[in-house]
Amino acid sequence: MNIEPEKINGAELYRGDCLKILEDVVRRHPHGAFDLIFADPPYFLSNGGITCKSGRMAKVDKGAWDKSRGAQENHEFNRAWLSLCQKALKPDGTIWVSGTAHVIHSVGFALQQLGFKILNDVTWVKRNPPPNLSCRYFTHASETLIWAAKSAKSRHVFNYADMKKDNGGKQMKSVWDILPPAAAEKKFGKHPTQKPLELLRRVIRASSKPGDAVLDPFMGSGTTGLAALELGRRFTGVELDKKYFALAKKRMAAESRGKNGENGKRGRDGLSVPSVLPSPSVSAAPVAA
Repeated sequence: MNIEPEKINGAELYRGDCLKILEDVVRRHPHGAFDLIFADPPYFLSNGGITCKSGRMAKVDKGAWDKSRGAQENHEFNRAWLSLCQKALKPDGTIWVSGTAHVIHSVGFALQQLGFKILNDVTWVKRNPPPNLSCRYFTHASETLIWAAKSAKSRHVFNYADMKKDNGGKQMKSVWDILPPAAAEKKFGKHPTQKPLELLRRVIRASSKPGDAVLDPFMGSGTTGLAALELGRRFTGVELDKKYFALAKKRMAAESRGKNGENGKRGRDGLSVPSVLPSPSVSAAPVAA
């Protein structure tokens, strides 16, 4: 079965298994296709626990994709997709991976095993997290983002001056206080691990240049794509879930038209946003709805 990308406002969106799609990208682009990857993989949280939603106790059940398969199998999955991402990066490319304690330590270990060069671990502080109903732990109030270069030889991009300017003339630290997604970011629907646009804006501005190619292999609601197009980068997104793929398309079509200038194809820096992968369509196995 051929999975044709849907092209929306300069972005290429694939609905399918990111492992299969990345395998095809690597085959077609053996020297790498992307300058920057942002990945928000499954956290493996949906295992019968409880949380607080709108002041009420609720079961943690984000979907079958978030269920743990055991520490070993979870780690093998992380190594598999990270290995393909490493091959899909250009020689000086970098990757950001976000996660909670449930997955981020496996991700960090896999990055080291594969020969990435870890550049930073950033703590994203959540000001108003859900309360801890069990009263047996500290309230979870942060997520970790690991930033890593493809290899020790990579000459990675870091827009130091821009980050210093954004931080009032002082060096930006690795603790980021950024508000959760605003209501307007969820007007077409929401994803259970949706990231705020401001977080992705900072990631992309810090570690890429206008015109660079950005990939999100776990696209979710499409926040990475919105930020990338706004900032004049080229974007490719992959999402397995039919519901969230449709949500990402809606957000990218509507918000890009409304916020990113003429036809949604011109970013903040005034650059046109051409196709990321000028190659034949990706071939992959059928994907369940």
